[in-house]
Amino acid sequence: MFSSARRCPVSAWIRHAVGTLSSDQLRSADTHLLKLDIPGLKGVDVYLKDESTHPTGSLKHRLARSLFLHAICSGRIREGTPVVEASSGSTAISEAYFARLLGLPFTAVMPRLTARRKIQQIELFGGHCHFVDHPAEVYAVAERLALESGGHYMDQFTYAERATDWRGNNNIAESIFQQMSGEPHPIPHAIVMSAGTGGTTATLGRYIRYRGFDTRLVAVDPEHSVFHDAYHSGDRSLTSSRCGRIEGIGRPQVEPSFLPDVIDAMLAVPDAASIATLYWLERLIGRKAGGSTGTNLWGVLQVAGDMQARGIRGSIVTLMCDSGERYLDTYYDRDWVARQIGDIAPYAERLDLLFQPH
Repeated sequence: MFSSARRCPVSAWIRHAVGTLSSDQLRSADTHLLKLDIPGLKGVDVYLKDESTHPTGSLKHRLARSLFLHAICSGRIREGTPVVEASSGSTAISEAYFARLLGLPFTAVMPRLTARRKIQQIELFGGHCHFVDHPAEVYAVAERLALESGGHYMDQFTYAERATDWRGNNNIAESIFQQMSGEPHPIPHAIVMSAGTGGTTATLGRYIRYRGFDTRLVAVDPEHSVFHDAYHSGDRSLTSSRCGRIEGIGRPQVEPSFLPDVIDAMLAVPDAASIATLYWLERLIGRKAGGSTGTNLWGVLQVAGDMQARGIRGSIVTLMCDSGERYLDTYYDRDWVARQIGDIAPYAERLDLLFQPH
């Protein structure tokens, strides 16, 4: 006998929630693709997609909206469901924003050393911050808090690669290739991207393969992260006991959303190089960016140098993941950098050469 006892009709709240999230996407214009004028690079065009202009100030705005849509349409979030996330800051800011739009309580579990500005923005959107002493603790604590509250653990590190429609629907990859279509080298030789959850590299790599583009996906990884070593060794069981210093990217364990098979090459980037590149970028465009942007751009410059050495002309695209205004008391505090990162001068000297025409 047929029974529909377990089937729940789509509620008015679900229709309202999906409509609210869709409206946010319609209100958000696409982010700018900036062409960088680098005198020392000839024959290689570098583009920076500025994701800091989203309503919540980072690339994670796209991810958070997708995560909420995925959880709501999967039946995991309903009216009044408390939402809990493990985050180093930017994802939590974006999720707090969407939780407030939907009238849902939100808690972010994050390392105690997360930038103060990020904490303030989460609280500005009505979120609550729960602190842990080591990044590896965020998973278990977030899961426990969700269980105790009868809520939903969003778990970006598992769902980032599957919540976004990688085939299109205005994802980051589709946007990049559409914006590049009128450029001298419309199909990039490479896209360079760092990994936090791994969701963005998964989307980029899948889309490149789906569309058959002759573009290499190069992933970059900061110090004290295990992604780089796991990629080259094939060992997903690797862990790190050290805390990363470039917020938002790198992880102490290999996350489920990190898909090495869609990545063509992976580079390790010294943290001092990442910070030196932030200062170099500010001189170039007059704007401050977050630490992960420095990691991305250092990787771009390594790829560009290799292209020049091999006589390859073309374009490279990377992302400005968030604004440096969130890091004025860390990456843009020279004393903090000297204490926490070390000497950036050798990398700054190498970058200075790029201001000189070749």
